[in-house]
Amino acid sequence: MNVLVYLIPVSLLLGGLGLAFFFWTLKSSQYDDPEGDARRILTDRYDDAPPED
Repeated sequence: MNVLVYLIPVSLLLGGLGLAFFFWTLKSSQYDDPEGDARRILTDRYDDAPPED
């Protein structure tokens, strides 16, 4: 039972850090271009085949 004294605060700290980093990514506009990704996946520009000259 003594181990819970350490595990509960550590888990709350790690959860709080994860939540803080998530809000930081929202604030720094990490998720603002979903339409660009949808268009980029349909292009042939980044295929694995080498470009033909």
